Amino acid sequence: MEYTIPHYFEDFRCVAAECEDTCCAGWAIMIDEETLEKYKNMEGAFGNRLRNSIDWENGSFCQYEKRCAFLNEDNLCDLHLEAGVHMLCDTCRDYPRHMEEFEGVREGSLSLSCIEAAKLILGCREPVQFVRFEDEVEDEEYEDFDYFLYTKLADAREKIIMLLQNRDVDIMMRIGMVLELAQKMQDALDEEEMFRIDDILETFGEMEAALEFEQGLSKYRIGANEYCTVMRKIFRVFSKLEVLKEEWPEYVKKAEFTLYADGQSVYESNRRAFHKTIGLKSSQYEEWANYLEQLMVYFVFTYFCGAVYDDNILGKMQTAVVSTLLIQELSFARWLEKGRTMDFEDVVDIAHRVSREIEHSDVNLVRLEKICEKMPMFSTEELLRVVLSVILLEG
Repeated sequence: MEYTIPHYFEDFRCVAAECEDTCCAGWAIMIDEETLEKYKNMEGAFGNRLRNSIDWENGSFCQYEKRCAFLNEDNLCDLHLEAGVHMLCDTCRDYPRHMEEFEGVREGSLSLSCIEAAKLILGCREPVQFVRFEDEVEDEEYEDFDYFLYTKLADAREKIIMLLQNRDVDIMMRIGMVLELAQKMQDALDEEEMFRIDDILETFGEMEAALEFEQGLSKYRIGANEYCTVMRKIFRVFSKLEVLKEEWPEYVKKAEFTLYADGQSVYESNRRAFHKTIGLKSSQYEEWANYLEQLMVYFVFTYFCGAVYDDNILGKMQTAVVSTLLIQELSFARWLEKGRTMDFEDVVDIAHRVSREIEHSDVNLVRLEKICEKMPMFSTEELLRVVLSVILLEG
């Protein structure tokens, strides 16, 4: 079996009781079948407690006041303390390590939903490198797996990450370019002309492609009032998703009020101030651009090749772009709420909150792709207008 992981993958360390937002509370922790069988057969008093603390119908740990039944007052796991790490279920043993599986390949990432993992992801200052290695685990065969499509997606993802990490080009232009590349790939797939993908990747691999893209920026110009209207519609995507944490709707509602309640002109004035003070038009451009780069690389690496299972190349990229834009918009709200200041921990907190709501619900991941597919404001052209607006921002 071949494995691919980001270079910081092995650097993760759980801080246990010191965690600011424990993964043992706020959501259902699902238990794999093999571990459920072990729990059924565990003897003694702790075995009785274990069986009484499982929702057997749903295959998850019971919760008390939204905390796992085994999370004690010190924010430590009694199951781990009493029975040992070997008795943890796959979810508890692996999280925040996440594995995407393909025929002959497993790709590991750290989940942005974990604060400590988010610190590693967003705190990485150099371009992410991906480490490949093999072990002796026998490759699992997948029925009807389109290996040809997978290789094209893997080649494309490598090119996309290379484009996203080209720091000689403005970060929003990089995002715009990979969005356009995904659109061209989707067109080729839909028209059953996969042979075009190699030419598409070769074209986007040249520096001339960035210069040509830059020369055409003016056609994506968007009016200030229009930008506010479109961004508010994008922001309301949150209201269309399944709620995982009880406090999430109120958190989003507060941010929406902060951003948009005073009207379009105030929003635009604040947006300009945000980017001139801390964002992409400021002396801190490199730091902010790095956050956006690391987010895009994270989403692309984790999900892009999943298009081998549903042919939705563009949807994977739209989801990456929209998720990144929403994290930036929530950061803008946090900046306003804190009196026009924020720090690294704020960005980490926002990113992990968004990840917890979107990435830990298969319903939300599918729903977000469907929304991007059906709503005109998420078309490639409209998203490009939003993405590139900061480059065209004046004054």
